[in-house]
Amino acid sequence: MTELRFIQIDAFADRPFTGNPAAVMPLDAWLPDETLQAIALENNLSETAFTIPDESGAADYELRWFTPTLEVALCGHATLASGHVLLGDMERIRFRTRKSGILELARDGDGYAMSLPAYTPAPKALPWVISGLGAAPVETLWHDEWYAMVITSPSAASDVVSRVFVPGAGIDEDPVTGSAHSVLVPYWAARLGRSHAMTFFQASKRGGHLTGRLDGDRVILGGCCVTVIEGTMRI
Repeated sequence: MTELRFIQIDAFADRPFTGNPAAVMPLDAWLPDETLQAIALENNLSETAFTIPDESGAADYELRWFTPTLEVALCGHATLASGHVLLGDMERIRFRTRKSGILELARDGDGYAMSLPAYTPAPKALPWVISGLGAAPVETLWHDEWYAMVITSPSAASDVVSRVFVPGAGIDEDPVTGSAHSVLVPYWAARLGRSHAMTFFQASKRGGHLTGRLDGDRVILGGCCVTVIEGTMRI
């Protein structure tokens, strides 16, 4: 029987039971993909992040993310959680990913600043999305890297409020979605004319706060993490 380190983090949260929970499982070497997927299904969280030391020299760790049903190309909250677990005495950490390049996370006050790719959505008719909303949106947009259903608007309590639904990846509603803000930050920076950080609230049942700003072709997200579980998984 193999014992694996297991840490569960509430990401984009300043107290337990808020934000988005992610499992982080540091490995010495990759397990078979079917084993990684089975572990993610067992954890039954929106994401389980797996890391191994990066031997290429390009980053500190390799990083992959799995929902209960599939591997995804980008996950923000589980990247934040992975940095929270692995940063140690370092000021910043770099992750090499398979489809989203190098992602970097650095200490920023009581939390972290995380660099993700920026994706600019374009107007597109989405009748199948509108039919499921029960309301008429002001506009609908699409980016070919993004497969989730994101609903967003300006807010009085923060600059932007959103909700994110990813049923195709086994997640009916995601609590707080860092990767969705790779699309939301460029969109709202342009619409609101903002060059500095904006405040975002994802209005799920758990809820989560984060900041975001556009930096060239990168989105810089700010947020905090709370460790809620540490233990061992035996497989």
